[in-house]
Amino acid sequence: MRQTLIIFTLIFSTLNLNASMNQVSHSTSDKTTLALANPTARNLDIMRFLVTSGVFGIDLSKTTFLGVYHKGQSYDFSQSRAFIEEQKLDWIELREIDGELTAENIFGENPCTPDFREIFNQTSGIFFFGGPDIQPEVYGEENLYSDVTDPVRHLLEVSLSFHLTGGSRNPGFAAFLEERPNYLVTGFCLGMQTMNVAAGGTLFQDIPAQVYGKFTPEETVGIDRNNLHRNYWQLINQDELLMGINLHTIRFTSHPFFGKTVKVSKKSKPRIYSSHHQSPKDIGTGYEITALSTDGKVIEGLAHSRFPNVFAVQFHPEVPALYEDRELWKFEPNDKPRTMHRIIGKSGVRFHKKYWEHITRIVNNK
Repeated sequence: MRQTLIIFTLIFSTLNLNASMNQVSHSTSDKTTLALANPTARNLDIMRFLVTSGVFGIDLSKTTFLGVYHKGQSYDFSQSRAFIEEQKLDWIELREIDGELTAENIFGENPCTPDFREIFNQTSGIFFFGGPDIQPEVYGEENLYSDVTDPVRHLLEVSLSFHLTGGSRNPGFAAFLEERPNYLVTGFCLGMQTMNVAAGGTLFQDIPAQVYGKFTPEETVGIDRNNLHRNYWQLINQDELLMGINLHTIRFTSHPFFGKTVKVSKKSKPRIYSSHHQSPKDIGTGYEITALSTDGKVIEGLAHSRFPNVFAVQFHPEVPALYEDRELWKFEPNDKPRTMHRIIGKSGVRFHKKYWEHITRIVNNK
């Protein structure tokens, strides 16, 4: 009996020691983990480019990524797993979430809340990528111009963003960032729309129709080229070199995000990669406008007033073709073909690199 007790005691002590060692190892790890919402193979490839090219200047020996998606999304994430294996991206892991989400439960505790909490505890920040239209019922409107192809993705990402920053649709909810205000939350294009809707904002469902009163491609291309947010010429002309996007200039507001935080000249009007027909209309709780289209009618950037590392842009600073010469494209049929890299020019490239330098500083200071 005594011998059995001694053996039991030794086993129990060993288990406790192992648990303690694992706990210490986790808490003293010098690695930073960043979450990626909607980790499609394309988005993973984009992140791979940004990191390996040095645009996103982090050390992969000290940084890992966690791709987060919902089981009910329309994308087949086995493609992402195959891409990770083929490219030997051992610094990326995937996490599938399967809790039931509806437009009625996303702004509060729901079956995915425990997953969101674990993701927040395990990471230092999250990226929300671009993509298709959010279903308008999420922000309390009927569908007028939205083409919704992946509704479960939007339920997941809006709810996750809401859990992180809170918002006016449930003001009593304790946002996760109240515990860690320096957590990074950033988004590109749809990502900014997601963050805005999560905080209680709304969207213009179609910029040409609702902002400019233009309802056909022929009418829309009559808008000043600098205020077109994707290319409608490809709906009129069959030229295969016509790009589906626009590379137009933006201007900064008096908000210090561009100028002081992202160290660029306030007077500059960088050319950016734009591919959207929706944009924020009413601004969600806590957000302030950092950039606008040249005519001031479309919001191009938001930053949070209380959480310093929560910000987003309506454009795409993550696109690899901005940073190196790739394919030749045209915007209008009579344009001379050029690469996107050449179209935005040296000043545009500098601006985008400055933007990523800011994100890099945040991550490296974690």
